[in-house]
Amino acid sequence: MGDRFVVVPVDGGEIAEHPGSVKAQAARLTCDDGWDEEPELEEDALFKPQDPNAAVPILEYNREPNKYGDGVPKENSPFINNTDNDKSSSYDGTNMALFEEEMDSNPMVSSLLDKLANYTNLTQGAQEHEEADDDEGSKKKAVKSPQMGTFMGVYLPCLQNILGVILFLRLTWIVGTAGILESLAIVGLCCSCTMLTAISMSAIATNGVVPAGGSYYMISRSLGPEFGGAVGLCFYLGTTFAGSMYILGTIEILLTYIVPKAAIFVAEKKEDQGDALLNNMRVYGTCCLTLMSVVVFVGVKYVNKLALVFLACVILSILAIYAGVIKTIFEPPDFPVCMLGNRTLQNHNFDKCLKMDMVGNVTATTQLWKLFCKGPDFNATCNEYFLNNNVTQIQGIPGLTSGVISENMWSVYGPLGMLVENKKLPSVGGSDPTQDIYLPYVVNDIASFFTLLVGIYFPSVTGIMAGSNRSGDLRDAQRSIPVGTILAIFTTSVIYFTCVVLFGACIEGVLLRDKFGDSVKGNLVIGTLSWPSPWVIVIGSFFSCCGAGLQSLTGAPRLLQAIARDGIVPFLQVFGHGKANGEPTWALLLTAGICEIGILIASLDAVAPILSMFFLMCYLFVNLACAVQTLLRTPNWRPRFKYYHWALSFLGMSLCLALMFISSWYYAIVAMVIAGCIYKYIEYRGAEKEWGDGIRGLSLNAARFALIRLEEAPPHTKNWRPQCLVLLNLDSDQVVKHPRLLSFTSQLKAGKGLTIVGNVLEGTFLTKEAEAKKAEQNIKSSMTAERTKGFCHVVVSSNLRDGVSHLIQSAGLGGMKHNTVLMAWPGNWKQSNDPQSWRNFIETVRETTSAHQALLVAKNVDSFPANQERLGEGTIDVWWVVHDGGLLMLLPFLLRQHKVWRKCKMRIFTVAQMDDNSIQMKKDLQTFLYHLRLNAEVEVVEMHDNDISAFTYEKTLVMEQRSQMLKQMQLSKTEREREAQLIHDRNTASRASMNDKSEAVPDRVHMTWTKEKLFTERNRNRECNSNVAMRDLFNMKPNQTNVRRMHTAIKLNEVVVNKSQGAHLVLLNMPGPPKNRGGDENYMEFLEVLLEGLNRVLLVRGGGREVITIYS
Repeated sequence: MGDRFVVVPVDGGEIAEHPGSVKAQAARLTCDDGWDEEPELEEDALFKPQDPNAAVPILEYNREPNKYGDGVPKENSPFINNTDNDKSSSYDGTNMALFEEEMDSNPMVSSLLDKLANYTNLTQGAQEHEEADDDEGSKKKAVKSPQMGTFMGVYLPCLQNILGVILFLRLTWIVGTAGILESLAIVGLCCSCTMLTAISMSAIATNGVVPAGGSYYMISRSLGPEFGGAVGLCFYLGTTFAGSMYILGTIEILLTYIVPKAAIFVAEKKEDQGDALLNNMRVYGTCCLTLMSVVVFVGVKYVNKLALVFLACVILSILAIYAGVIKTIFEPPDFPVCMLGNRTLQNHNFDKCLKMDMVGNVTATTQLWKLFCKGPDFNATCNEYFLNNNVTQIQGIPGLTSGVISENMWSVYGPLGMLVENKKLPSVGGSDPTQDIYLPYVVNDIASFFTLLVGIYFPSVTGIMAGSNRSGDLRDAQRSIPVGTILAIFTTSVIYFTCVVLFGACIEGVLLRDKFGDSVKGNLVIGTLSWPSPWVIVIGSFFSCCGAGLQSLTGAPRLLQAIARDGIVPFLQVFGHGKANGEPTWALLLTAGICEIGILIASLDAVAPILSMFFLMCYLFVNLACAVQTLLRTPNWRPRFKYYHWALSFLGMSLCLALMFISSWYYAIVAMVIAGCIYKYIEYRGAEKEWGDGIRGLSLNAARFALIRLEEAPPHTKNWRPQCLVLLNLDSDQVVKHPRLLSFTSQLKAGKGLTIVGNVLEGTFLTKEAEAKKAEQNIKSSMTAERTKGFCHVVVSSNLRDGVSHLIQSAGLGGMKHNTVLMAWPGNWKQSNDPQSWRNFIETVRETTSAHQALLVAKNVDSFPANQERLGEGTIDVWWVVHDGGLLMLLPFLLRQHKVWRKCKMRIFTVAQMDDNSIQMKKDLQTFLYHLRLNAEVEVVEMHDNDISAFTYEKTLVMEQRSQMLKQMQLSKTEREREAQLIHDRNTASRASMNDKSEAVPDRVHMTWTKEKLFTERNRNRECNSNVAMRDLFNMKPNQTNVRRMHTAIKLNEVVVNKSQGAHLVLLNMPGPPKNRGGDENYMEFLEVLLEGLNRVLLVRGGGREVITIYS
């Protein structure tokens, strides 16, 4: 165990504590995060007792672990020399001194383990709690460690959330309508889906610590912010609509089975009963939602405390059902169902199931007679079917041993308004469907079919995420979540399967299909089976639905708050705020608003498929997350839960997708469109979260596969497109000089292909790392502003020349390498004092040619149009002087795909010499363009072989004189001194020979120089040298090669300016630099003359391969 010693002054064996003493200092713990921080010990406190009575400092034995928990005695003691720097160090140990300089970034392992041991999960929305605790400082109380086990923390919450309203209100109707076999298929499909999802969820939940974000956290961290946001909001909407469903269930139980007389809207006619019920549901549902929202807002802690009460109601209700089933074996309950012929009657407005009854020895008509006849008299006009058929009474609950199971085995689907009939009973015709709707028959309130029942039933198996949502409260979440969730699903599946079989074996088919229990005096059908009383189920299901509704209204706002605080959906950020204690007030308001939409729908059967869609979408992505992570074999994928397989996850995902379309194909499409829109919105807004998700891994694998395939062969000419390396210049503040170069790139590329934006910083990477990061950030900001999609690559090199060379050689990866370099024309190369700037430009031209890459040089790039501009009618002029692969033809076509250049027309000019047939050239060029499928005007410009003008000679001479002067001006100090010394030596030697001295002249004259003589001689020779040089400048004649090149530049410039001065853009072949590097500055002058008088110019130099073809 780690021990340490603290020096304290002692007098007479008693420890004296003083404000300045070491013990007092050690007692002051000021670290806000609850960690013990070692105080800095002052020398005065160590060597000089503060109290005269305190004499000798001794070592006090202290077992308190030090700051990093390494158990090593501290070096801060009077016996070790410490510097101030050492005192402020975060590490004070002798055994690991070799690593002490890196302790700030790489803490000791013992420190890391100590922090992990003190890790606590906080529930969503607890950020304010943390901040409040931080403000308290040393007063902070230790966080109570979570203590909930598997049973209380996962199993029971899952049980409570899975069992609910559908079991009590709709399962009997589903069994009666679909039959036992198809009901078992429905239950099997839905339970298999949730079991497979639970297996996938268990794998994800045990792959590391899951903070209290539950399912949303798991999905978003596994599939990324786009999928996370989309699925998180789907899960939120599902939870919210679940709240609507539970509230509607609560009101249905209240108004149908507990206090039917509380209805505000009462139907006078039978055909209006459905509408009246829906209106009552809307009014009472809205009131109930308001009340529940207030309860959640005021006292959410009471909701959590009542959870066990609500769970007890569910368990008691289920036990009452099983007890009732057992009782039917010995003594079936007495719930008679009145039948007219084979039709079921609503038993609300009559007491006896008889047409006539003996009252005081007198035969009289009954209340039932009055419902079918126009009066109580025997001769009154009656319904024909009523007269032709007898009234019989059958037992609604014949019992487990009655054999009714064989009759309930098969489905009885039907349209809206279909009569609920028992086909075994006799029935005589005379039915009039137009009149039957007004008579007290039990009828289908909705059209029933298999897929509808799947959508209605599925919400009864949701709630499997309840355990993972409580992960912050669990003692061992990685063990409890899989065990508790799978056990809860198994338990509920057994309950559902047995209920389906028992309901079909105990209850008469017509009563099963009677959704609201009208044939048994408005009793809850499942209640008629229960023991000791139907009220056990009615009251139990009522509180169960209330509790589930409150839980949904509690959980959904916290889920929305978690999504909002992640910041991936900007317009939801307002819902991340809450009360001072972290309660999500704004999120609760939105949840209540959405919940009200479900309540206004008012029908439980219509709301259930909606929330089924959202939950199925969520489960689908849980399975997808597990399958993706498993198939990718990411190094971090190491779940403790081992009983999973990607095939199971894929099966679960397929089952979820199938159930979505089985339940309701149109709801499924709407849910997928909503999720897709959220996904694209997050992607469009640029989610900057990096959660190490599986989709990123999937993208990496797909990119690797594609890159390997790309490298197998070079792209065909038909697939060639400019993959650009954009060479940007930055100013001294690392701000982009020419952002329009990025605009032009995006216009040229239209988001297709590869774009790499490169920049070179001069220096070494160790000293320029911060500047490189800043430059990269600025470039990325400019790329975002100019809508340029691509990659940024900042290189630090000892000089710009090498850096650009490295970029041209190494940018890109595999087959995704650039084939085109785009750069700005160095407009101020003449004014630059540093000739290296334009020399770098020329070397870049040479290197792109050597690398067989195309080169685009934009002159006056700052005048190029922005992405927001729309150029009007105008032209893009192409001057096709030499053919170097057809890039000149392709670029205008690509530019015109963009909105900026769309209205521009393309004109192609080519140059004819004296011996060329210009008419034939024009025809051939038009044919060529036709085969290339390019629309362009064609013009052939004739350039006559004029004599070289005096102006050309003069311009060439000025160019060469300027070049010579620059060379002389740019001689370094050392070179000038060397030149002066050589001139001096030469002059000395010549004077010696003129004096006819006989001795041999040495190669170098050795003289004894004084300092004054040296400076005098050097200045004299420098003046002499400069005079000679100036004389040579004025006497020089221009080089004939330069004269011819200047002539070409001037003549071509005249023609281009004459034809294309008003064009929006001029594309021109770029001549190559001279092979002799001595003429580099002349090359820049030629290009300057060639471009003179033109505004927007793009010089194009092909990469030496064909980039456009006439073939399909």
